[in-house]
Amino acid sequence: MTKTQQLRVTTWRSKILQHAAAIGNVARTCRRFGISRKTFYKWRQRFVEHGDAGLCDRPTTPRRIPRATNDEVVSKIVYLRQHYHFGAPRIAAYLKRFHQVAIARSTVHRILTRRGMPRLPANQKHHAHGKRWQRYEKPQPGHRLQVDVKFLERIPGTRRRFYQFTAIDDCTRMRVLKVFDACNQRTAIQFIDDVLRRLPFRVLVVQTDNGAEFQSQFHWHLEQQDIRHVYIRPRTPHLNGKVERSHRVDDQEFYQLLDKDGISDDIQLFNEKLREWEDYYNCHRPHGALDGQTPYERLLAKTRATVSPGSQDLTSVVAPAM
Repeated sequence: MTKTQQLRVTTWRSKILQHAAAIGNVARTCRRFGISRKTFYKWRQRFVEHGDAGLCDRPTTPRRIPRATNDEVVSKIVYLRQHYHFGAPRIAAYLKRFHQVAIARSTVHRILTRRGMPRLPANQKHHAHGKRWQRYEKPQPGHRLQVDVKFLERIPGTRRRFYQFTAIDDCTRMRVLKVFDACNQRTAIQFIDDVLRRLPFRVLVVQTDNGAEFQSQFHWHLEQQDIRHVYIRPRTPHLNGKVERSHRVDDQEFYQLLDKDGISDDIQLFNEKLREWEDYYNCHRPHGALDGQTPYERLLAKTRATVSPGSQDLTSVVAPAM
């Protein structure tokens, strides 16, 4: 209720009390203004105790909420939104996984709304599409591997730049990441060899865009290893949607929080930091498309394995499938 509306209500109630005092008959006053005697006496008692302020509407919120979310959980919710830009579903998943706090997504959303944080920053908001494509997923690990290159910012003061090569399994969302100082077929072949060595399952198909780094030498290098190489259609990046979406996660949850002092021109240190992020993504980060599972947990569910995750080499997670 605005101040103008509140003033109008207060004036009307004061007029009712003045009319009853003038004619000396409460019943006639109540009939004229269409209120009950109980309401009239309630307002008169408030006026006697508090004056004109007593005629204002009181807050309708309960004085006591026994099942209210405690302050510690609220502070964690606000911290995750402010520092990691998580939405309500992901905040609920993180609290359940890492703090053993079960809280509904709607509750998280209400807490954020009360604190003026209902929407994510503009670069992370959902944008409507004219035509929706259907999400798909391969049934078994290794059936299809999406590979792409992310162009990183130039090194300050130089003309050099780094390139992040990314491979993601279509089924489990397991990823392998590596940074190179060149983007050509030689580095692409080095990367795919590292991927095939580290992934704990056999790869059948590698899918890429039509970039120059994925042309004939890269293509026949895979064919010689009995791995089929397929290209997506030109100007259809959504066909490589899983690896493209993972690059946005890298921007939001890794590069925005990365302290680049000292590593911007040190490729070895850069790769060490990137490996830590890769391990966290594969083994600890809940994935929205996997119903809150991590890629490692999805891999275990698909392979029926019962081993604990390694931290440095994915081949130590699950024995390669033959």
